[in-house]
Amino acid sequence: MSGQEDHPLVAERRRKLQGLRDRGLAYPNDFRKNAQAGDLHACFANRDGTALEAEAVAVAVAGRMMAKRVMGKASFANIEDVTGSIQVFLERDTLPDASYETFKSWDIGDVLGVEGTLFRTRTGELTIRASGIRLLAKCLRPLPDKYHGLADTEMRYRQRYVDLIMSPGSREVFRQRSRMITFMRRYLDARGFLEVETPMMQPIPGGAIARPFVTHHNALDMDMYLRVAPELYLKRLIVGGLERVYEINRSFRNEGLSTRHNPEFTMLELYYAYAAQEEVMDLTEDLLRVMAQAILGSTQLAYQGETIDLAPPFTCTPLEALVAQANPALNIVPARDVGHLRAVAVAAGIAPEPGWGAGKLLAELFEKTVESTLRQPMFVTGFPAEVSPLARPREADPFLTDRFELYVCGRELANGFSELNDPEEQARRFLEQGEQKSAGDLEAMYYDADYVRALEYGMPPTGGLGIGIDRVVMLFTDQPSIRDVLLFPHLRAEGPGEDPLAPR
Repeated sequence: MSGQEDHPLVAERRRKLQGLRDRGLAYPNDFRKNAQAGDLHACFANRDGTALEAEAVAVAVAGRMMAKRVMGKASFANIEDVTGSIQVFLERDTLPDASYETFKSWDIGDVLGVEGTLFRTRTGELTIRASGIRLLAKCLRPLPDKYHGLADTEMRYRQRYVDLIMSPGSREVFRQRSRMITFMRRYLDARGFLEVETPMMQPIPGGAIARPFVTHHNALDMDMYLRVAPELYLKRLIVGGLERVYEINRSFRNEGLSTRHNPEFTMLELYYAYAAQEEVMDLTEDLLRVMAQAILGSTQLAYQGETIDLAPPFTCTPLEALVAQANPALNIVPARDVGHLRAVAVAAGIAPEPGWGAGKLLAELFEKTVESTLRQPMFVTGFPAEVSPLARPREADPFLTDRFELYVCGRELANGFSELNDPEEQARRFLEQGEQKSAGDLEAMYYDADYVRALEYGMPPTGGLGIGIDRVVMLFTDQPSIRDVLLFPHLRAEGPGEDPLAPR
């Protein structure tokens, strides 16, 4: 408490809490429930009122009071827990001591414990006839309006706890997310993959072209980096003989915020020996299709007004063909001519940097002119080696790599490739990345000598895959922003005056 006067609504509830403190009744911890609201509805769905009265089923439930109707000597309340809501009937003459009068002073949002027996009202609603009721936790801040919830989108993200209280739809999104992650684990476990854990703090950030977060380890007196990807550690395990590994990992990239990007995000990353790009694509397609059927009951997904169909075989199209189709000027001269690519990029609104080669220019043109147009599932293949420093080059055309990205609704959902397992070629590419970093590219990779050393022990031919779990959850739950599928997305610091109920 700051000593400043609270908002009147909060101040009144604090006075009620003080009354509970004075009587030694604030925040008890000895109430134990034996039932959940949703389970009661399911278990007794077929019991009529007569049967319930005869059974005298005694229950103890607890949850948040979300509705209250006081009618003289009797009242109704609705208690909501994680499984749903159940009605409670309270009568002054059947409750002990002054419990009924005390109940009337309680507020919407208070957490209650209720004991009683089940019955059905005249309208047939399953209800608990309370024989005892206790206030377990005082809600000091009034909840938002029942019918409008948290209207301010940013406040929903900032105060996720209130969003979850008020929005069953929001709660269901995160239940669905949990089911999907569980499904991915079971799917991979059944195929012989081993779940592993790799370091989140790394001496050298690697595995992706991204800008890392930097911290300092005091005991070792060295800078450390939050991982941008677990890739290089997982492939060390392939070298070590763990032929199929995966990690559901938190990764961190010190980059911008958007509807598709959060600095902290979740990926599924897997590697398996004696596989290549084609097997990885097959696994990706099958995983998404089977998961949709298992979780949603259909391979057709409704996303922001579009119908996405995962049932047909996913389309597979080369990146260069897509870029040429979207930029007809590229058909005039060879598509890998750097000068011409640079001119086309400028015309498309891209500002090329001096060191960009044909591969980087093609990748930027793809992102600018093609990516958003890919609506139904499509594997885009043939990414240039210049932007794929860890992927195996194509034997017939080393300008390209055996790498794909999966796009749905204009968003990249997955990235996979045949892994580069030639240690000398990998060392050469790391050196190229180092030159780019020295030239000012903050996202270029570092030279990882230990990873090159691991490859020198011999890594078998390997296929790798990374799936952006947050984006897949967005697709499966029809959410427009990554912030809608993260319990606590990153936001700017809360400024003064943004909390209308803060002390004044």
